[in-house]
Amino acid sequence: MKNRFVRASLLSAALAVLASMGNPSMAQTAAQPEAWPQRPVRLVVPFPPGGGTDAVARALGQKLATRLGQPVVIDNKPGASTIIGTDSVVKADPDGYTLLVSGSTSYTVNAALRPRLPYDPLKDLAPVAIVARAPLVVVVNANSPYKDLAALLAAAKAAPKTINYATFGSGSAPHLVGALIEQAADVRLQDVPYRGSAQAMMGLIGGEIQMAVDTVASAAPHVRSGKLRALAIAGNERARALPTVPTVQELKLPDAAFDGWYAVAAPSRTPTAVVDKLLKDVEAALRDPHLQEQIRAQGMEPVFIGPKAMHAAMDNEIGRYRALVHRAKIVVE
Repeated sequence: MKNRFVRASLLSAALAVLASMGNPSMAQTAAQPEAWPQRPVRLVVPFPPGGGTDAVARALGQKLATRLGQPVVIDNKPGASTIIGTDSVVKADPDGYTLLVSGSTSYTVNAALRPRLPYDPLKDLAPVAIVARAPLVVVVNANSPYKDLAALLAAAKAAPKTINYATFGSGSAPHLVGALIEQAADVRLQDVPYRGSAQAMMGLIGGEIQMAVDTVASAAPHVRSGKLRALAIAGNERARALPTVPTVQELKLPDAAFDGWYAVAAPSRTPTAVVDKLLKDVEAALRDPHLQEQIRAQGMEPVFIGPKAMHAAMDNEIGRYRALVHRAKIVVE
């Protein structure tokens, strides 16, 4: 009797376990994952403090902290053309507590320029959203004889390599825009490297070079002060800060368009539920008029483009820029 009782008890326990496995309500405590977030979230910015990317990350982080109910910490990790900071996110635990906020250099340009990149952004990052666009503008000295882009390109075609333009080094955004203009208009320009935007603007104002490609945020104050003349926006949409300046699309040079943008991403394999919640909170934050004004103060335009469209943009731009790098024989150290 005792043995039969023990066997019956063991059988009842086994059946109860099997039943609980088939009934989520009986095992929900063990099965449910921890709600996210339960601790501070880190936004890795692969630039030094104080720049446009840092400003966007801090403004967005403040809004996200309120929505998430947890602190959002900005972690600046500059170096190696954003590779150091981006790689730290790629190698972080995919738990939603380490995220990347960076410009399109991290998502597309580096992959096109550097065949030995230690990660593949298409495979190793989970896109969340593009949050801002940063238009670039082609500018000349206000005393330049070139009243529009057509006149400058005509001069470049008549005398190849005589139009010098500023870049921030081989493979920088201005260099890529210059190469795109060369190929779209069938002209030859001469790139001249400068250490940064401030030096390039001073070089153009001082007559050292004939043309520059820079962010609207950097160039617009000089255009408004009458020191520079803006010839074209190097994109498909006009810039709010320079509303009368046509785009390369309007000027019949669509192949010269270059999209600069800023986005949020997580390590690949981050749970879908975490990415979905983050996506909703980013979208809600971007509806805030104060955040929109903070982004516009950096010469950018707030946008919201979700993960599927962001991934498609990354894939398209990497392929396009790789082809450009090959044709233009652009080499980076």
